[in-house]
Amino acid sequence: MRHRLERSQSIQVGLTQTFNFFSDAANLEALTPPFLKFRILTRFPIEMRSGTRIEYTLSLFGIPIRWRTRITEWMPGQRFVDEQEIGPFAFWRHTHEFWFHDKATTIRDVVEYSEPFGMLGQLAHGLFVKRMLDRIFDFRHDQIQSLLNNVAPVRVDAQRIKCK
Repeated sequence: MRHRLERSQSIQVGLTQTFNFFSDAANLEALTPPFLKFRILTRFPIEMRSGTRIEYTLSLFGIPIRWRTRITEWMPGQRFVDEQEIGPFAFWRHTHEFWFHDKATTIRDVVEYSEPFGMLGQLAHGLFVKRMLDRIFDFRHDQIQSLLNNVAPVRVDAQRIKCK
């Protein structure tokens, strides 16, 4: 069964600066909760465009997991889509959309996903996957507010966060 998670938020930052932040793969670690121990394995710099593949590692319940996504759509300043090629889900498509209106940029995430293992995967969804994804996207929301609404660029680590 395919599930859908949708989140939107508006920030008082221009469209170009917002899209540039999201199109820099190095910022992904800053948007991911520490409990996942998320790390990008692909060598930097990563040129974001249609066809770009990015490899990651993360940890779920102490189990290391490799994940590879590919950018399947790339529309600078508007949207991009990444899809899982290898990873923990049977299906994963994350659409990132951006638009500017009334002095604010709206960021919209739509994630379509399904778990592997049939009925066992559905049970896992009800027991913890949905709550875990909600927790991840709550963290992401808070980080976006914190990192992008600051007037001065935030630099924690040159490979992790760069506001352009």
